[in-house]
Amino acid sequence: MFSFQVIIDNFPVLLWAARNTLLISVLGCLEGLILGAVICAAALSARPGLRRAAAIYVSFFRGVPLLIQLLVAYYLLPVIGLNVPALVAAVLTVGLCAAAYLSEVLRGSLNAIPKGQAEAALAIGMSSRNIWIRILLPQALKIGLPSIVNELILLVKASSLVTVVGIVEITRMSQSVAAATYRPLEIYLAAAFIYLAINLVIAQAGRALERRLTL
Repeated sequence: MFSFQVIIDNFPVLLWAARNTLLISVLGCLEGLILGAVICAAALSARPGLRRAAAIYVSFFRGVPLLIQLLVAYYLLPVIGLNVPALVAAVLTVGLCAAAYLSEVLRGSLNAIPKGQAEAALAIGMSSRNIWIRILLPQALKIGLPSIVNELILLVKASSLVTVVGIVEITRMSQSVAAATYRPLEIYLAAAFIYLAINLVIAQAGRALERRLTL
């Protein structure tokens, strides 16, 4: 028989595990934005070598499942002498994967900006670096904000995959609690509610920020 008491009793430990879910998702998204901006700049570069490198990067990280990327990173880093905690490896891998998608978001946003703005900035003597930092990227982030928020929501859901490298997040904790209590339905429903609540908050925060930026 379904029991809400099981959910109430185990909800605190699931919330505790949600910290790792949020940490991996937010840091992965921030890393993805920074690296994605670099990849986007390479993709739009006049140098064929940089464009080719950016295309290979995007193709690889969009074409290989995140689960495989996590496993490769987890077992490869010690081989090359980098003994980092599993959480660090997970954040790095999630960020590298997110960068491939966010670079495409930024590239599409930059293409929506009138080219005359960059040309005018060059005409008054601004450097290419300043044009990117002060003119192009702020507008690209504003235009691409809905897609960036959507990517963060996808990362929250995809963070459940890091359980394969031993990180205790919502999914891993719910599996452990379900096995200990023999009440999988209640526990997994509670986990689903936490994921839903997190993503609803992110979506609402994104809409609020979007409205503020359009004022």
